[in-house]
Parts: sequence; structure tokens; C-alpha cells
Amino acid sequence: MPTQSSPQASTSESVQHETESETGLYKQLPASLEVRRSENSGRGLWARESFKAGTVVLSIEPHAFVLSNQYLDSHCSSCAKAASTSPLMRCSGCTKVWYCNNSCQKADWNLHKRECSALQKWAKAAPSDVLAVPGDAVRCLCRILWQIKSKGLSSDWSKEIQAMQSHKASLRQSASVEAHTHLAHSVVRYLGLTAPSELEEFGVMSAGDFVDLISRFTTNTFALTSPSLTPIGVSVSPLVALINHSCLPNAVVVFPHSGKSHTKEPVMHIVALRDVAVGKRYFHVLTAYMDTTLPKSERQKILEETYNFTCQCPLCKQDSAVIDPREAVWCPKSCGGMCVLPNEEDQLSRCIKCKAAITDPQAVIDAARIGQEALDKATVVQSSDYNKARQLTTNIIPILLSADLTPSCHPLLALLKLHQSLLVSVLSDQLSQELLDEIIRTASKYLTGLFAILEEGHPVRGVALAELGKLLAVDEPDPSSTQTHSFPPSGPARLKMAYETLLRARKELLIGFGRDNDGGEVGRNVRDSIVSLEKELGVWTTGIRNTLEDMPRPSKSSSGS
Repeated sequence: MPTQSSPQASTSESVQHETESETGLYKQLPASLEVRRSENSGRGLWARESFKAGTVVLSIEPHAFVLSNQYLDSHCSSCAKAASTSPLMRCSGCTKVWYCNNSCQKADWNLHKRECSALQKWAKAAPSDVLAVPGDAVRCLCRILWQIKSKGLSSDWSKEIQAMQSHKASLRQSASVEAHTHLAHSVVRYLGLTAPSELEEFGVMSAGDFVDLISRFTTNTFALTSPSLTPIGVSVSPLVALINHSCLPNAVVVFPHSGKSHTKEPVMHIVALRDVAVGKRYFHVLTAYMDTTLPKSERQKILEETYNFTCQCPLCKQDSAVIDPREAVWCPKSCGGMCVLPNEEDQLSRCIKCKAAITDPQAVIDAARIGQEALDKATVVQSSDYNKARQLTTNIIPILLSADLTPSCHPLLALLKLHQSLLVSVLSDQLSQELLDEIIRTASKYLTGLFAILEEGHPVRGVALAELGKLLAVDEPDPSSTQTHSFPPSGPARLKMAYETLLRARKELLIGFGRDNDGGEVGRNVRDSIVSLEKELGVWTTGIRNTLEDMPRPSKSSSGS
């Protein structure tokens, strides 16, 4: 990962070949890509060939991955797939790790045989059941160390880990130092060592080496996600970590579950978001390191604290006169234009279209602040106190809407997403027409916000479209018997809307998760839903046609009277 952000193309910077690709490392790099070094962004991956949107430009197994603690009993620790119709089988030794079957357990045993005893010792010494399993960072780092010991320091695998970017020299923030120190102590304890000096057998020869390793890990980890983009763990891939950042990326990192039987999951896929035309110069492949729906100040803070650079991408350098939908308020005169979200330093905000000024900017500022506080609280308690989280989102979203924040504006967009997730989690147990309609309206608002921010084909958009389409296709508990213009519609009109939404989702998923992957697991599920809806709509259309044909036709004499 880089020390600074980079521009979208290579036309304005000097680019040189990188030596690592010529000395045996990164053997999984396809011929269409090349490791190069630019004056602005350091090492990165550059395209040597043109790509169409939806092309999988790189697919690779991570060097290491682990599931987060809350997913250990619901996902396989070997392939990261969620439990299906067959229950998972638990390791009888540590009782903390689960697998799909004997094949998955056997495939993971080379690593888990070391992990198994470490988990047992950790649990035995833990002061409570809540702390009986170390965090995912500790477990993933130790899996890396065990493999370094097994493969040897001179192996390409270990050299690729050692070649990852480290920001040890810039660890100046007390919070970062404290976090690194805590992680270091936990790793030593989990490995069963009594002192850091015993790490020499893992290739860690000094305290500085240990800090370097932890810095490389924290700087270069990726979220391990489900096929629908839910974060379920952490992963490390030195090759993928070479890809530089932009808040307007031309590629995405996903774990789509390709469905190909010969592929061992999980596999990271780098997918082109838009057509990439390579002329005389190479093209810089860029992904986003964080949630790009966040406003600039939030993005910059995350990038500076975690990756130690100030982003200079086109979005971050955008003219202040251009309104970013992430920080926008509707025109107070309802002309259809937008105003910049006011803040304490600059409360004057006018509509970019009619120039009308927001009359009470402090009220908008207060609403946004309350919204952020509610988002932070609800995010923390969503697992431990569902009712509190739902109460927060239910009460605060109307306040932000009444303050005229656009659906794409932060924190409204994030609250809409969280509210939708909370409502969906109880839908099967509390199904009612009122609840179903509320979820659909929330999902529609959230999608409207995404459309203003993310380009067509982004996997986040595709998944949101798929979720809305499937919600519209749910059988209505109490459908309306009268035709109204309210949203969502009822009856056949709702089914038609579900069908059209899923068709659009399918189109975008083929881009976001890769055409070669058939849109990933989500895309294939959407395809099946479309087929099912086509049959249902076909039966309904046939039934209407048959009813019309069976109706008595007026005689010529009566029709002419």
C-alpha cells in the first residue's frame, strides 16, 4: 500500500519497472499486469492491456485469512463459506473452529494443528468466556508467523510478506503505538512464548523487526467479506496490497465465490469497474481502501491514520464550488438544486442552482451532529441491544430528512443502511405489511443515495439493487385491494417492479463481481430470482388473458344500440 494517493492515469508521472517482479516474486501476477513504481505513489499495479468493465483482472488466494470471532461458528474456517443446509462440524480439540466437512478440515489442518493448541491454552487462561478467543488480528498474524516458520525466510512467500509497505518510522500517534503494543503482547502470548526474543524462530530478530511486521500487517490487511460484501474477517495478500488507492477507483476487491468447482475459496478478485483503454502508456489500477460514501474529511482521516498518506485523488482535489453529494442539503426553495452542508466554520450555504441561502444553518448543523452521534451509538449497540439501535435509527432519520439532507449525505446514508439492516433481521419473525413496506421504502431511499455517489456497476450498488428487488418480491401479508399511487405499489405492480429492479441488479452485478464469475454468488441468486418471477408474472398474465377470453362478448346488436 502506498505512501500517498495517485492520479487515475499515468500521463503526468514518471513510471519505472519494479525489480521485485523480475527477481522471482509475485509469480501469480498475470501477463496483463505489471508491478511498477511511480514518483507520486510508489509501487503499484499497472495494466498492460485494455480491459472491459466487469473483467476480472486478477484472482488470487490470500496469503492468510481468518474469520472474525462472531462468525467462527457460522462460517467454515477453511473456505470461509457460510453454513448451508448441512450443519458445520466443530473441531473437537479447540471447539472454537468449524468446518463444512472433513475435506475442509483436512485442508486447514496444516495450520490449525498449531492454532488448535494455542486456542485451547488461550481459552484456559481467559478470565471470561467473552475473552476465550483472541481477536482476528492476533489469529491472522500468528497464522502468518507459523507459515513463515514452516516455509522459511528465504521462500518467496515469506519475502512477499517482508516486502509489504511498513509505516514503522511514522508511528507517532499515541493511539497507534498503544494498539501496536497491545497487539504485540497478545501475539507473544498466543504463540505460547514468554518473551519477544523467542520470536527469532519466526524470523523476527529484534523489537524493530516485530514492530515492522505488525505495521506491515495493519497497513496491508483487507476485509474478508461474504459474497454480499458483509465483512466477516481479515485477509492479507502482498500482491493485492500493491494496488494503490483512489476515492474514485477504477477497480474493486471482492470475494464473489465464483461457483467454479475447481476453485479453492476464499479467492480475492480484482474487477475492473469501467473500461480501461491502454494506449502508449500503462494504466494505473486503483481501488479504494475505505468506504467511499464517506465525506472527504472522514476519508482523509482514515487514510492518514491507517495508511499514513494524504489522498490527492480527483475526488479529494475537487473544486470546492462543486457540491459533493456526500455533503449536500436540498435547496430551501425546493428548486431541485442543492446546497453544501453547512459547518461551524462556514455556515453560509447557498443553492448552487437558484442561489437561495439556508435560513437556519445552525439547525442543519445540529441535526447532522445528532445524526452522527446516533449512528455511532447504534453501530456499537446493534448486536447487544437491538431495540436501542432501532429506536435511534427510527427517531433520528426523520430529523435528518426534515433538515433537508439529501439521501446521499452523511450521516443520513449510513443511518438508512443500518436501519434497513436492523429491520430485515427481524422480518422473518415479525412479518407484516407495515414492516415490509417500511423496509422497502428505507431500501429505496438508501439506493437513491448510492446512485448519487457510486458509478454504475459498483458492487455496493449491485447488492443494494438485489436486496430491494428481493424485498419487492416477498409475498405481501396483506396486499392492498385498491390501486393507489403510493410507494411501494401492491399486487402485480409490485411484482413487476421487483422484476425490473432485479434485472438492473443483474446487469450491475455482472460488472461489480465479474462477468467471468456470472456476477458472483449474489448475481447467480438474482438470476434464479428473475427466472422465478418470470414464471410468476407469466402465470398471472396468462390468467388475465384467459379470464378476458372467457368473458361473454357483447352482441353486434347490443353494441350498436
